[in-house]
Parts: sequence; C-alpha cells; structure tokens
Amino acid sequence: MEPQGGQGRPPRAPEDEGRILVEDEGRQRPFMRGIMIHSLLARGVPFEDAYRAADAVRAGLGGRTVVPRAELAKAVRDILGEAPFLEDRAIPLPPDVTVTGDGKRTPFSKGLLSQSLLAAAIDPHEAFDVAREIERELLRRDAREIGRHELRRLVYEALGRHIGPQTAERYLVWRRYQEPERPVVILLGGATGVGKTALALEVAHRLGIARVLSTDSIRQVMRVMLPPQLVPAIHGSSYDGERLLAGPVRGEDPVIAGFLAQTAAVSVGVRATLDRALEENASVVLDGVVLVPGLLDLRAYAERAELIFLVVATLDAEAYRNRFASRAADERRRAQHRYLENLESILRIQEHVLALADQHGVPIIDNVSFDRSVVTIIRHVTETLRTKGDFDPAKLL
Repeated sequence: MEPQGGQGRPPRAPEDEGRILVEDEGRQRPFMRGIMIHSLLARGVPFEDAYRAADAVRAGLGGRTVVPRAELAKAVRDILGEAPFLEDRAIPLPPDVTVTGDGKRTPFSKGLLSQSLLAAAIDPHEAFDVAREIERELLRRDAREIGRHELRRLVYEALGRHIGPQTAERYLVWRRYQEPERPVVILLGGATGVGKTALALEVAHRLGIARVLSTDSIRQVMRVMLPPQLVPAIHGSSYDGERLLAGPVRGEDPVIAGFLAQTAAVSVGVRATLDRALEENASVVLDGVVLVPGLLDLRAYAERAELIFLVVATLDAEAYRNRFASRAADERRRAQHRYLENLESILRIQEHVLALADQHGVPIIDNVSFDRSVVTIIRHVTETLRTKGDFDPAKLL
C-alpha cells in the first residue's frame, strides 16, 4: 500500500492539511510567502519585485499539495529573469541553517549575529553589513548546518577584512565571556544627570547582558523598608542630603557629607545586589550615584567576578545645565527644576567623585557624545578582559 502523501513520502501532519508543502532532499516544510520574500530580499532583489514574485508563485500553486524546491526556484527565475542582482542565478527558499556546538543546536539568525557584533565596539551599520555577508556566504554554500567555531571563524575573518584585526579580537574576547567561569560586572558611577542609566542600557544591549540595574531602584526599595527615623540619609536626593544630617558638619563641605552618608547607607543594598548576581553567575551592568571609587569595597568580589569600574561625567558645566533643561522639557512629571536649582551642589559632588576616581585609577568617561561614550565603554571592557588571563585567538576559533 502506498504511504499516505505519495510514494516514499511521510504522511502529512494534521496541522499541514490543506497547506502547500515544499519538498527538498526528502524533507517537507510548509510554503510561506513571507519566507520567500525574506529570501529574495536577502539575495538583493528589490522590495517590490520580491513581493510581486512571491505573490505570483503562490497564485500559481493553487491546488498543489507538494512542490519540489527546484520547481519553486525555476518559477521565481521565470518571473524575475536572470537579473544581474541575483548573485548565483538561483533563488531557493532560505535554508534552515542550524548552528551547532557544546551539545546545542540553535537556528542561525542574521539579526542576532549583528547584535552580537556590537560587542566589538563597532557601528550598528557595520555590524549589520558583516552579518549580512556571513548570511550570504551560508546561502552561497547552501549550508544547512554550521559549527559554532566555524561560524566564529567566519565572523573573525570578516571583521578583520572590513574593520581591522583589533576589532576582530575584541569580538573574540567577548565571545569568551558569554558563558564565563566568572561573570562580568560593569559599574558606571557618576553624579546626577550625567547620562549613566542611558549608557548602561545601551552598553548592556550591545553586549547582550540581560541584567541592568540602577542604585536608584535599590535606594527606593530601602526607603520603603527603612523609615526616615531609622536611616534618614536615604530619604533625600544625592545632592541635598545635608538637610538630613543629624547635626552641623565641622570642617567638611555639608553637601559632600550628606552625599557620602547616603552613599554609605545605599552601599549595603548594592553589595546585596552584587552578591545575588554572582551567586547566579550572571553578568550585570550597574549604574548609580553611590558607586564611588574607594568607598564601595569591591575586594570581596575580586576573586568571583571580572569587575570593571568607570565614572561617567559631564565636564562642561553649561552642557550639564542644558541637559537638565532638556530633561525638564521631555519629562514634565519629574521635578527637573530641582536639578537646575541644585546644579552647584551637583557639580561639587561631581568634582569630589572625579578626584576619588583619579586617586584610585578609575577611568573617566566625559559624556559629550552618547554614541562615542558607548563605544568607549565597550572598548574599555573588552580591552580590559583581553589583557587578563591567557587570551589566545587561536583557542577560540
């Protein structure tokens, strides 16, 4: 008796009833117009032509149940012709490329690859161009499976050709820390309003770090749990903590004294947050005003994580003022006028933090350009990791 679905073909799954199946090398998968459009766009076919061809092919398949893949490719060529923008004169449905390695099998994704390339501290457009070149190479090979190390080698070589060997090495460095023996902890300190949180989110996004935390959130949780009578220092802003001090401060700037009192109190929650992340071996980006060089004791974490500490600043006082004014226009619900009124105190705190950063050898990022600051931070992270241990590109390829 002939098997259901035709001679030598596996029976159709219930969910495939009524659908057109594409057969290739003994395997069947549902025909999808969207997948064909994606494949044509990836081959350089103009947007309108890709849609026109996919619509025409689907219309021509009416009443069919199983269609050979080669027949689909011929149908597309008949519609589009042997156009010069078609690289290899063949337009198959995109192969399901599987990336294998370490006992895992994951689908290849140009988007995910492009995202991972941002860890090399390159422009997103450059990352996309390299990822697209890798995808075209896999299409040219008609690859169905590629090892993780082989894919990494292709990326390393493409980065080296297009941008340079140092960029290629930065990519390998961060790949090494995707499943690290020790997590990476990136700390971004700095005074109020310098752009720490925005930088933390973007750096984490480009490095693929899922955990992004702010000491503002830690302070807020502590405020709920600890009343003002018990810990007054946390129930104010970093720049007006002097009003919460128990008494007058002798021989010390009261603004700095109030700031340091809050820093000491919130540091307890910061350490608990770091402890939790390290227990789960999870990399994290943490930003906050209370991350002050020399005052946050990180010695207990030195053997458990790769710690990278930077201080973000806005060295131009007028640029600082303009940033707060811009916030006031964009976030009307927040009392931004308080920032402008307290700009002098904020600048005094920044000078104190910068002096401590210089004293303790913590790099300072002058956040003049957001994009440049993001790239600078990522380069510092990857270069710091590259200089540690026995980094050898050959071992990672």
